[in-house]
Amino acid sequence: MDFLVEPAEIEELTDATLSARELCSLNAESKALEVANRWPGQIVLGADTVVALGTRTLGKPQDLAEARNMLESLCGQTHEVLTGVCLIHRETDRLCQFIESTRVRFRPLEEVDLDAYLANVHPLDKAGAYAAQEDDGRLIECLEGSMSNVIGLPVEQVLAVLKNHFSAESFSVISRPTNTP
Repeated sequence: MDFLVEPAEIEELTDATLSARELCSLNAESKALEVANRWPGQIVLGADTVVALGTRTLGKPQDLAEARNMLESLCGQTHEVLTGVCLIHRETDRLCQFIESTRVRFRPLEEVDLDAYLANVHPLDKAGAYAAQEDDGRLIECLEGSMSNVIGLPVEQVLAVLKNHFSAESFSVISRPTNTP
C-alpha cells in the first residue's frame, strides 16, 4: 500500500474545557478535513493522540520542565492513551471516525530515573512526554490494549476501517499523527 505523508496545516485545539476524547476527536477531524480539501480524490487519515490522567489532558510539553512535570505525574499511575482517528474520502463523501483507547501503567520512578530518561528521549514532540517505542521497560510497567495506539496510530483498527468502509477506493494519502507519546 503506497501512501504519502501530508501534514495538516491547522492549529491544534488545546481547549481545557474539552475532554480528552473530544479534543483528540476534533483535532483528528480538523487535520483530515484540511488535507482532504487538498486531495479530494484520495482517502485521507487524520489522527491525534493525547494522554488522559483522570480529568487532566496531556498533550505535547512546551519545554523540558513541563515534560518532567508530566512524567512525574504519570509515575506509579495508570493513564489512558487516546487516539482520535478520522478517515475521509471527499469525492465519495465517506467519513469514518473512531477513538482508540489503551490503558498504560507507569512504574514508580525516582528523580534519577527521570533524569536518565529525559537525557535519552526527546519528549517535546510526544503527548505525555514519553515514547513507548523507545521505552524498553523504563517507564511502562504494563498496558491493556493496542501498543501501536500508544506509539501514535492504532494500525490494526485503521486497517480494519479501511477494509470495511473504504474497500472500493485506492489507499494512497495518509496524514500522519502529530501528537505521539
